[in-house]
Amino acid sequence: MRAIFRRTTEPAPRALDLYDIAYLAGGPQRMMEVALVALHERGMVRVRLSRVRTVKETDAEPIDHPATHPVERAVVALCRRRSLSMLSLHGAMEVGPEVEEAERRMVSSGLLTARRLRLTRAGRQHLEAAERSGAYPAYVFEGPAALPDGPLRRNFSEVIPPPSGLGRRLIRLGEAIEDGQLDHGHDSGGGHHSCGGGHSCGGGGGGD
Repeated sequence: MRAIFRRTTEPAPRALDLYDIAYLAGGPQRMMEVALVALHERGMVRVRLSRVRTVKETDAEPIDHPATHPVERAVVALCRRRSLSMLSLHGAMEVGPEVEEAERRMVSSGLLTARRLRLTRAGRQHLEAAERSGAYPAYVFEGPAALPDGPLRRNFSEVIPPPSGLGRRLIRLGEAIEDGQLDHGHDSGGGHHSCGGGHSCGGGGGGD
């Protein structure tokens, strides 16, 4: 009698990159924070008094490593025309296609739950393995508090974490009005979940 071996059909998660790990650790806000640190280190953006603006490339200061990741390109595009507060940047990133695509991939890979986008057991295991590997900077897991003491860390520390739900939408609405970016009759809120505030999506919830 031949033995029959049953194989699972659940696909193995794809290799996670820096921004996938950042999302698992702290949601869209952590993705934005990691992108700002990376772009700042390459001289592509400047963060001052909790506002972000791009730096134009010149012959005197060429940029050797341009933004290649979709999350980094989105940050550069949002800050290209004028400086943005970190709260405005977080609000725009949270409802952007880059975050939604990351969520879709990780849900399909079984790392996030489909309903509330919480870490599954597999997601927690991947996050813990990434932290143990030592391949990623500490701020990916702990946030800007893990940055070396200096101007960048102090600029991050001045930002109040955005609230969830209605409060977050009202902040974005108020900033859009203040900046003159709101079209008449247009609601800038959008109904998107929030893992932000620097908190992990994992919590202790999430089914597998």
